[in-house]
Amino acid sequence: MAARLYGPDFAARPEATYQALRALGPVAWVELAPATPALLVVDYSACLEVLRDTGRFSKDSRRWQALNHGHVPHDSPALALMAWRPSALFTDGPEHARLYTAITDSLNQLDPHELHDTVIACCEPTVEEFGPRGRADLVTDFALQVPGRVLARLFGCPDDVGARMVRGVGGLIDATGAEAQAASQDLSACLSELVALKRDRPGDDLTSWMLQHPAALSDPEMVDQLVLLVGAGTVPTASWIASGLKLLLGDPRFAGSLKRGTVPVQVALDEVLWRNAPMANFSIHYAIEPTTVAGTPVPAGVPLVISHASANLQTHHLHGDAIAHNRAHLAWSAGPHACPAQDPATAIAKTAIETVLDRVPGMRLTVRDEDVPYRPGPFHRTPASLPVRFDPVQPSARFGDHR
Repeated sequence: MAARLYGPDFAARPEATYQALRALGPVAWVELAPATPALLVVDYSACLEVLRDTGRFSKDSRRWQALNHGHVPHDSPALALMAWRPSALFTDGPEHARLYTAITDSLNQLDPHELHDTVIACCEPTVEEFGPRGRADLVTDFALQVPGRVLARLFGCPDDVGARMVRGVGGLIDATGAEAQAASQDLSACLSELVALKRDRPGDDLTSWMLQHPAALSDPEMVDQLVLLVGAGTVPTASWIASGLKLLLGDPRFAGSLKRGTVPVQVALDEVLWRNAPMANFSIHYAIEPTTVAGTPVPAGVPLVISHASANLQTHHLHGDAIAHNRAHLAWSAGPHACPAQDPATAIAKTAIETVLDRVPGMRLTVRDEDVPYRPGPFHRTPASLPVRFDPVQPSARFGDHR
């Protein structure tokens, strides 16, 4: 029976599943959702073999034979992230290079200092919404709020469009079936309006830079690339922020540093990438022809899912603290489809955590670290809630007053 990458047992103890699968071999059959089988690559070297070999493996999910033949339920929750769109995520070769370059070149125009200030500006109203209560859920009240607000500003959204974009992203997080489809359509409609606006009146923002790029993206192509950036830049970043806060507030190794006023935020974020990768299982490929991966037969047209989490845990277990500051993990994937936004995502997560710790001193978890629940599902590794208490912070207080 294939291992299930969904349900409460997997959400609570994914490491046990990965360890059992690695004992069977580098690649194993799993279920991503009911009646949604796939092959999971759980070995570090095997993951790199797939990620780097563009001759044998494709990212185009239109090759998914079970879906093409009607064997995947139309309401499978896996489809939200696996169904094909004409974005850089699902393209190969020259077309992928064209779209990917438009994204990376535009992201490279972001000013690090301005990005830092933008994140703080988005954190402030978020914190002021829960600060006076003296309690919060750092997942729903903070981590899931900040990335979307930051992206809305980076995209150059007017206030009303930005609010709709954030609502659309929120609607995708827990929705399935018809609700997820409606949220996706709302998000696409919102971004279509933004593209039309920036085509007519460009500004100093990501949307305008992408529109002006030599790749000459059409309006539909622009919408699909922005949807990709929203999807890749919100939930995974929120997961990283939440897991980083959990580690800093709940792990005695870090909690002591907080009390001394020396906050090792980057160290905590690096550890999360090794031991709790926000995109636990993704980077889905399809063998173009029947082949093998690390000696394991792989049929054509079957989703070949890279387990960033298993590969990282395997390497971490082998080398322990010797790789604590090593960036060879696969949390960002690898090869031509590696995440193009590593530096901005790191800046957003680090600044968000530093800001909330500075703005709301003395936060303490109201549950034991080991009792923090996780959201179910195969792709993201995200705490479901992170309840904290603290001395109430009044809205009129300014950043930095509580150092």
